[in-house]
Amino acid sequence: MKNLMYILLITVGMVACKPQEARRPVSNSSGTFIDQSIDRNIKQVAFEEKLIEDIIAKDTANQYIASKNGFWYYYVAKDMAKSTLPQVGDQLVFDYKVDRLDGTPIYTVDEVSPKSYVMDKEEIFTGLRIGLKLMKTGETVTFLFPSHLGFGYYGDKNKIGTNYPLKTTVSLTTLKKENDSIIN
Repeated sequence: MKNLMYILLITVGMVACKPQEARRPVSNSSGTFIDQSIDRNIKQVAFEEKLIEDIIAKDTANQYIASKNGFWYYYVAKDMAKSTLPQVGDQLVFDYKVDRLDGTPIYTVDEVSPKSYVMDKEEIFTGLRIGLKLMKTGETVTFLFPSHLGFGYYGDKNKIGTNYPLKTTVSLTTLKKENDSIIN
């Protein structure tokens, strides 16, 4: 009987001392939130592009150019003679204003200009950063940016709200090359 008890205790001990396996997390991730977010963003971009296309269709006075980056622009003043475009590290000075697509001012030139900026080394909104790379000294360009190239979902936490497409007019006044030569 004692032998049976020892065998029983040893068997119970071996079973009880068996290493436990880690429990796998219970996950029911269906991707629904991501899918809804993608759908919402696609609809928002399509809506904003339609607004911009309607403005372009009604504006027969200007010749708009569609950028490969998803915004539209036209030259108010174009300099055909100069060929130097800003490069990474160049110091730029520019004047600009930011309006709603209907032309209602958000930031006037007096509020935000002149602006000094080192190309691709400082923070400005994406559309403006890309747009400045298309400009030569002395040029003035008006850009129509969908909100994802402006301040996007969060706005600027001041005057620009959620998902505001923007009309921005920029005049590049000074371009100082990284190697210190000023181009006027």
